[in-house]
Amino acid sequence: MTDRIHSLTVVLDENMRADDAEQLINAIRMMRGVADVAGNIAEHSHYVAETRVRRDLSQKLWAVLHPESAT
Repeated sequence: MTDRIHSLTVVLDENMRADDAEQLINAIRMMRGVADVAGNIAEHSHYVAETRVRRDLSQKLWAVLHPESAT
């Protein structure tokens, strides 16, 4: 028996203005089988968390690529 999917999550590559996202939301809403679509407001706490993760990952990558300069 094949598994059943009840929902999909779409993550945008960059934050988008609400009025610009409206066309995308409407297009997804018109697809067959879509019951509802909602946008999620970007908050500053998400930006801070994302920035910290990027910095942490870049430091770790730098340490792997340049072990002689890692402290």
